[in-house]
Amino acid sequence: MSYKIARASEYLAITGGGIKDIKLAKSSWVLPWQSCTVFDVSPVNYTFEVQAMSSEKLPFVIPAVFTIGPRVDDPHALLLYAMLMSQHDKHSNHVNELVQGVIEGETRVLVASMTMEEVFKGTKEFKKEVFEKVQLELNQFGLVIYNANVKQLVDVPGHEYFSYLGQKTQMEAANQAKIDVAEAKMKGEVGAKERTGLTIQNAAKIDAESKIISTQRKGEGTKEEIKVKSEVQVFQNEKEALVAKADAALAIQKAALTKSSRVAEVEAAKAVAMREAELQTQVEKMNALTRTEKLKAEFLSKATVEYETKVQEANWELYNKQKKAEAVLYEKQKQAEATKAAADAAFYAKQREAEGIVAMANAQGTYIKTLLGAVNNDYSAMRDFLMINNGVYQDIAKTNAIAIKDLQPKISVWNQGGADQGMSGGGMKDIAGLYKMLPPVLDTVYEQTGMQPPAWIGTLRGAEPSR
Repeated sequence: MSYKIARASEYLAITGGGIKDIKLAKSSWVLPWQSCTVFDVSPVNYTFEVQAMSSEKLPFVIPAVFTIGPRVDDPHALLLYAMLMSQHDKHSNHVNELVQGVIEGETRVLVASMTMEEVFKGTKEFKKEVFEKVQLELNQFGLVIYNANVKQLVDVPGHEYFSYLGQKTQMEAANQAKIDVAEAKMKGEVGAKERTGLTIQNAAKIDAESKIISTQRKGEGTKEEIKVKSEVQVFQNEKEALVAKADAALAIQKAALTKSSRVAEVEAAKAVAMREAELQTQVEKMNALTRTEKLKAEFLSKATVEYETKVQEANWELYNKQKKAEAVLYEKQKQAEATKAAADAAFYAKQREAEGIVAMANAQGTYIKTLLGAVNNDYSAMRDFLMINNGVYQDIAKTNAIAIKDLQPKISVWNQGGADQGMSGGGMKDIAGLYKMLPPVLDTVYEQTGMQPPAWIGTLRGAEPSR
């Protein structure tokens, strides 16, 4: 018996007698019939480069670092870790492949449902979803993710999407800065021109007013000088002429200032338009390059999907044809077996029928041979017996009677008798006439049956005596 004490980052897993399942402790007595295992619960950093593919079938690499360790704040999770993982070293290939398989599997499934734009712009949400899904799978091993860091996404050689996307963003920012500078410069130049024009206009106005006052004072002096002559009308005409001249000079100055201002505005507008056209041309070029790359990616993805779809359809069609052919072959085999069974049954029935006929023929032959032996091989006697026994004579008599009946003969017999003949002589004559009718009847029987009359009646004319 010994007393075990675990370090700060370790736990004791004790099993054996007196313990129902597993006992976890930081320190405990270990009895001789008990086993004690010390396992470390400090977290470990796992670095991976997950090969993933977006929903547009574009591959890329996700470098990630996960800090994973046992969940020490949950007794049930710690018990799971002790049962499933404590026997393996935390840095072993087994644990590393387990964690890597869970992270790569869940990351690939998540990325397959997102576009490249969503993965690139939503890094924070992407990291959160990966963290949640991987943690859900690690719970069954008693592990917890202490920290997860998804680094900058990296392009796969031959699919430089992120580099092009970064270049696009940089060019857009540079173009926007150039546009802002051009707008600020345009506003400064226009404001300067406006200030210059206002200054010139105010100066001209002051000059004109100064000239008018000077002219008025000169007119008053002239009026005082010619006051003696009392030519008020002349003074007024001169005054009007001076005022008209001042107005004309002011109008000329205003027209010149307006012309200069408009020319400056037109030149500034043209310069701004030319600069905007140059910037717009650069922007269109970059947009064209971006659309070209996007179309390339879309068409490549579409072609890949169509190819995979066609392959699946071809495989499915081939599988259906094979199954149909197997079904037809099975039906043909069943039909052939049924036909063979029917033929065997018919052959057996015919065979049994033939055997019955042969047996009947053998029985009849034995019967005839027995009859011949009984009548001392007298064929006529045997034939007469058979015809009498089978009612042939009765059938012949019945058939002849029916035939005569159907003819409905009318027979009239007149017997006038005579004085010299007695009653007995007349009766015998009738009997003799009846007896004369027998030969034709016997001839008919012989023609129909080939049988001769018995010897006590006599023989037919022209017939050989029966043997």
